[in-house]
Amino acid sequence: MSVTRVFVGRLAGRGVFDPVGDRIGKVRDVLIVFRSAGAPRVVGLIVEIPGKRRVFVPIGRVTSIGSGQVITTGLINVRRFEQRGGETRMIAELIGRDVQLAPEQPGAAASPARIEDAAIERSRSGEWLVSEVFVRLPKPAAPFSRGDSRIVQWSDLRWPVAGEGTQSAELLIRTLVDLKPADLADALLELPGSRMIEVIGELPDERVADALEEMSEQDQLALLAQLPSDRTADVLDRMDADDAADLISALPTAQGEELLDLMEPEEAEDVRRLLEYDADTAGGLMSPSPIVLSGESSVAEGLAMIRRAEIPPAMASAVYVTHPPYETPTGEYLGMAHFQRMLRFPPHERLVSLIDTEMEPVRVDASAAEVSRRLASYDLVAMPVVDEQNHLVGVVTVDDVLDHLLPDDWRHADDEEPAGPGTTGAGR
Repeated sequence: MSVTRVFVGRLAGRGVFDPVGDRIGKVRDVLIVFRSAGAPRVVGLIVEIPGKRRVFVPIGRVTSIGSGQVITTGLINVRRFEQRGGETRMIAELIGRDVQLAPEQPGAAASPARIEDAAIERSRSGEWLVSEVFVRLPKPAAPFSRGDSRIVQWSDLRWPVAGEGTQSAELLIRTLVDLKPADLADALLELPGSRMIEVIGELPDERVADALEEMSEQDQLALLAQLPSDRTADVLDRMDADDAADLISALPTAQGEELLDLMEPEEAEDVRRLLEYDADTAGGLMSPSPIVLSGESSVAEGLAMIRRAEIPPAMASAVYVTHPPYETPTGEYLGMAHFQRMLRFPPHERLVSLIDTEMEPVRVDASAAEVSRRLASYDLVAMPVVDEQNHLVGVVTVDDVLDHLLPDDWRHADDEEPAGPGTTGAGR
């Protein structure tokens, strides 16, 4: 059923469909423009379509906003959304902002409040406008009928002067929590610079690290330039050591050393070791944290290690058997036990009886081209890396090699894709 008013917080994540019921994508934000008089006007929706691309759908192509869904004409521009001057995203930039409420009595002082949600409403002329606003007052608050929150008209709001006021990122973060790291990175980079820093300030270090690992070097450096050194070090602690090493190597030497000194000693040690190798060698590509066990360990122990949620899929394809010590650089490398092979043996079987000793490890100074040839020749997703004494020092995975071989801008190579069926490639 079509409605004429909807709160944006409830609209976020709703499905967007064409007239015949085929799903186009889902709503990620609502774009508005402020006017000198009257409530802001809605100009369109920011919609995430397959391929995790965010595009602009003009409000004129929205035929219905119903219970749980949005219906459009089916014609959309698949060019990646870019925000223009004068445009404001409701979830990313409006909701969570501090404002003042107009006094109810003449001469009384305005009341501070924070926007928690806002409704868009279709006018008689067919325009969609921001109408009512759900606000929350700070505690202790004046005794309103609805406690410390209320619904007010847009005209009741008074905005702080430029440079004043703050903005909460709570609702925006709720729309980001379900995103995979690559999609989170794209969503953050689409935000205005100041808003992106505000959101990152409220995201856990682990999520910021996930997003950074999916960004280009240029975007990584631009983001880190806005963060204090201690926060940057905390984020680096939670990145994979090889990704952290790549990032630090791109920084000025003095800044890199400062960050390494601020990191946790164990994490910094792994990164320092990786920085000793050239970027286009196995040592420069590898991760220093494979799953390492003794030959006396059982299949059950190996499978338990693989099941850990923090182990990336490529790294979980095998466990590596060495003499002690079992932290890289380990003792002498003995062989690898493939995940699928472990599944064919009873849980009590010792790993030494099923390791692959024929697969030669790659030397730490081997070129990236040699590593990629070995991975392709043996249909592997991960390969052990050893030093001159045959000590296991790390594992290089197929995604490490792909990141190295693909062009720097591969993450945005789809920006110029032609429009698909049922869409239009015309500009906004």
